[in-house]
Amino acid sequence: MVAAAGLVEREAGRLTELDSAIGDADHGANMQRGFAAVVKTLESEPPATPGAVLVTAGRQLISTVGGASGPLYGTLLRRAGKSLGEASEVTVPELQAGLRAGVESVRQLGGAAPGDKTMVDALLPGVEALGTSLDAAAEAAEEGALATVPMRAQKGRASYLGERSIGHQDPGATSSALLFAALAEVAR
Repeated sequence: MVAAAGLVEREAGRLTELDSAIGDADHGANMQRGFAAVVKTLESEPPATPGAVLVTAGRQLISTVGGASGPLYGTLLRRAGKSLGEASEVTVPELQAGLRAGVESVRQLGGAAPGDKTMVDALLPGVEALGTSLDAAAEAAEEGALATVPMRAQKGRASYLGERSIGHQDPGATSSALLFAALAEVAR
């Protein structure tokens, strides 16, 4: 989570720029505030297990990130953390299963499917590639985010723009790819 917060901090301006084209220009600032709060909470109340880290981070994102991103990211992390349970160590296949459960919860909450130009377009390929390697997951998530550029948004604020959403990268998919990049960075 600390690595994710660092990447979000570095990329906040770009996330806001992407969001200004098809959203309300606050994604970078919201994610930056949320992940800074996550780091502060984890430092002051260190959870004992990987699952508890994700549940705590998800809860913090829900309470500090505005718009739809807080509930969506919070749901992703909380559900993944609950799936991991109380294990003191987590294998990559267990993490993959947990994140798969988290993505499914996000899909249910937001009603998004692949190709709707949402965070799901980066999350799904990232989770699927996690079985190959953490680097492959980061690359697949980044490719998923880039693949949103030619899409017409079907969900979220960008969907109100209709055809005008085409040609812009989805900020939620981009921030989702940052999570996989952070995971790969920490594992190196």
